[in-house]
Amino acid sequence: MINFEEELKKFKPSLEIDKAEDAIYQNDLRDVMDLIEEITKELKAAGGSRS
Repeated sequence: MINFEEELKKFKPSLEIDKAEDAIYQNDLRDVMDLIEEITKELKAAGGSRS
């Protein structure tokens, strides 16, 4: 039977996960709301004309 307490004591986080987290947090990624706001501003600046 698995002793979960013992297994948790042995647990060490993966270095790849830590590196991936660092890379993700360091990037200035825009989300969908940022893109919608930018598009809306561009449309308003262009006079809001539709083609």
